[in-house]
Amino acid sequence: MRLPNWLGQHLAAFRAVLVFTVVLGIAYPLLLVGIGLIPGLHHKAKGSLVSAGGKNVGSSLIGQSFVDADGRGIPRYFQSRPSAAGDGYDPTASSASNLGPESIEDMPDMPSLLTQVCTRSREIGALNGVDGARPFCTRSGVGAVLRVFRRDGLTGPVTRAVSVNQVAPEPPFIATYGGVAVESAVPGEDYSKAVLVPIRGDAPSAPAVPSDAVTASGSGLDPHITPAYAQLQLPRVARVRGATQAAIQRLVDDNTDGRSVGFMGQKRVNVVLLNLALDQEFPVR
Repeated sequence: MRLPNWLGQHLAAFRAVLVFTVVLGIAYPLLLVGIGLIPGLHHKAKGSLVSAGGKNVGSSLIGQSFVDADGRGIPRYFQSRPSAAGDGYDPTASSASNLGPESIEDMPDMPSLLTQVCTRSREIGALNGVDGARPFCTRSGVGAVLRVFRRDGLTGPVTRAVSVNQVAPEPPFIATYGGVAVESAVPGEDYSKAVLVPIRGDAPSAPAVPSDAVTASGSGLDPHITPAYAQLQLPRVARVRGATQAAIQRLVDDNTDGRSVGFMGQKRVNVVLLNLALDQEFPVR
């Protein structure tokens, strides 16, 4: 006996649900679990957890912040790069800041990417005893950016110049521009009709503070820094730990990963594993 059309359609749909439940809900997950148990992959499948003193203290794949309660870097540790994931290295909020090269003017509730970079560079320079100056940054650690008014809108002589990332009564980072005195910004005043002009300044083109020290990774979870950033911090860590720089360099080398597949990317230093090794070999009493 031929089944009614509507019943045949329901039975076909039911069979499809059963098939996909078995394939995608049972077989596929079990296949992935089996792959995760293969030697060489087992550690990563378990989250690449790392332990100290018999307790899990994190993952070798997820970075951590080594700062005090006020957000200042703890001198005895190598510092990670910044993180835009939640309050920092939050796996449940993995993301970037969504700020790009055009983010150079501070908003009332959000510093620009340029100012964030300038502030970080100044703080990292102070922590490590080097000059934190960068191009397009003021010495006070904000973006060196003017709003420039011209007589004919976009052309003609300069009639007014405002350092928009510096608030009065703070003096502007340069005294004059285009023959007129530079002002510091007044909160609430509208400067949107003027042209944004970043000022390079006299900072070296190759700053002492590397770029990964002042910018977050795309995921906000990257546990690595460049060897250059590790070298910047090495003298400080050695001094605070009471160790020789050669001994600290050995630990840096032990926790440096090569290029992926031998040729992709750059060498990188795992800060989480490096700081764990420091606590084990050179504990600070």
